[in-house]
This record gives sequence, C-alpha cells and structure tokens, in this order.
Amino acid sequence: MKHSYSPGVLKQEIIKIYNSINQEIFGTGIKSQKIEISGDKVFIFATHKRIPALKVLDESNRSLTASVDTLLMEANKRMLKEQIESTLGLEVRLVLKDYDPKTEFSGTVILLKEPLE
Repeated sequence: MKHSYSPGVLKQEIIKIYNSINQEIFGTGIKSQKIEISGDKVFIFATHKRIPALKVLDESNRSLTASVDTLLMEANKRMLKEQIESTLGLEVRLVLKDYDPKTEFSGTVILLKEPLE
C-alpha cells in the first residue's frame, strides 16, 4: 500500500484518527499532542484528560484502575492500527502505547512496515 500524503498532511491525518479514537473511547479528545515521523516510526506524545471515575478510584483501587487502563490501551492500539491501515493505506507492524495516569501523559509508537521518507 502506498500513500500520497505530504509529511505535514500525514501528521494531521494521524492526529485526527488518534483524537477521534480517544473521543470514541473516553468521550473526550486529547488536550495536547506532538507528533514526529522518522522513517518507519511515528511517535505521538499526548496529554489526556483522565476519566473522572477512574481518577477517583486511582487512590483506593490502583490495581483495578491499572487493569482498566491496560484494557483501554489495548482497544486504543487495535483501533489505531485498523484506522491507519484502512483510512491512510499504511501497513502497520505494531503499536506500542504507555500512559501515566498521574501526569495524564501518554507516549505512542507506531511501527510501519515501510519507511515514509
């Protein structure tokens, strides 16, 4: 699959997908994001708004909310891979993501099958 997007447009399209998935899963978009593309890697650093119910439970039941966070990240990664492939025509090898509930900051790495540059 080949794409025909300029780097700037590609970044915008990936962020649109990323934000729409967050809106679908969490009911809110991301507060801020930075995206970098290098060869076959896409790096997304974003600040999220913590789900209020999970924020309340974090103090007393972090093991439970950690499990919920993991399940939500798995759904997020699966949807991100599917939508980048179907919308942008880019083949994705894997998506890695981590999230820190205290800072509400996440890091996502998307490894593509082919370099973009």
